[in-house]
Amino acid sequence: MTAWDVAVVGGGPAGLSAAYAAARAGARTLVLEKAEHPRYKTCGGGLIGTSLAAVAGRIDVPADDHVDRVTFTNDGRREFTRAHPTPLLAMVRREAFDDRLRQAAADAGAEVRQRTAVRAIEQDASGVRLRLADGSSVRAGSVVGADGSSGVSARYVGVRYRQVDLGLEVELPIPAELRERWHGRLLIDWGPIPGSYAWVFPKGDRLTVGVIAARGQGEPTRGYLRRFVERLGLTGVTPVHDSGHLTRCREDDAPLRRDRVLVAGDAAGLLEPWSREGISYALRSGALAGAAAASGDLDGYERAIHEGLVPSMRAGYRLLAAYSRHPGIFHSLLATPPGWRLFTRFCLGEASFDRTLSRLPVRAALALLR
Repeated sequence: MTAWDVAVVGGGPAGLSAAYAAARAGARTLVLEKAEHPRYKTCGGGLIGTSLAAVAGRIDVPADDHVDRVTFTNDGRREFTRAHPTPLLAMVRREAFDDRLRQAAADAGAEVRQRTAVRAIEQDASGVRLRLADGSSVRAGSVVGADGSSGVSARYVGVRYRQVDLGLEVELPIPAELRERWHGRLLIDWGPIPGSYAWVFPKGDRLTVGVIAARGQGEPTRGYLRRFVERLGLTGVTPVHDSGHLTRCREDDAPLRRDRVLVAGDAAGLLEPWSREGISYALRSGALAGAAAASGDLDGYERAIHEGLVPSMRAGYRLLAAYSRHPGIFHSLLATPPGWRLFTRFCLGEASFDRTLSRLPVRAALALLR
């Protein structure tokens, strides 16, 4: 068997960022992806400034729209819209975005094998063995697991989750006469289920419409999506895709590696607990994992995650707890100039939630919402 310096399990944003970083560092790098690009992925596809910075110089972002206006509603009521002089989000279809990342990893020198599923991970004194679905094996000095929270890597490392949510989404084709109405504008609705919200993301000739709520609320979550689509006047539109998925946020002390096997992105349970934004966490953690695997500084990966990403996750849990109790107050705060400013700074990547919550006025406001 050919031995690789770094093998990456999973060809999403985390895995392909890891492969790009490792290959650029000179490591012989292999990516194993069970599907074939371009492939559909359930995801809102909104890139905040942090995500755009993470891919700058690596790819040209295939944006279908750029959002500079946001409409907020509170379970369909109290609607207001705010505008920003520059785009706040870039909207992408994951099949196009991930395929660009795949090409960038390949151009950097990584080998990407598609339609190749990993069934088991083993370690011994000489490295890591990945057993594949076709009965063959791959050996590597180290492995980055980026195959999602339900994948083999997360199970092998033993990642534990504090929060599990159900996201439901439909991709709706829209006629030309409706495209101008949604061009450059997203809608966020604070939902009736504690901690839930819904969204409309414009992507050219499609709208991505979805809802998310805590797992265990399956029927209420489906009902929320159905009512939300009805309010939008899109009930009769046949979806191009109709899908659901679980998002999982890690326990604070959950492991990020097991010896030579690191986990990144969703496989590590790395995403923002309140907004459930995960692409920026995948891109950043993947790049850190790939660089660490290439250099051999595996302890450094854990330190970097705990210093760079975990503080914002802790702040996100606090925000989610307050929002779940008082969604109407959150809605009202966003209508104020300071609330809108905080929201735009998050979208632009200018402020993280941990830095925002460190400010005295914000801490005082959250204390009142307990």
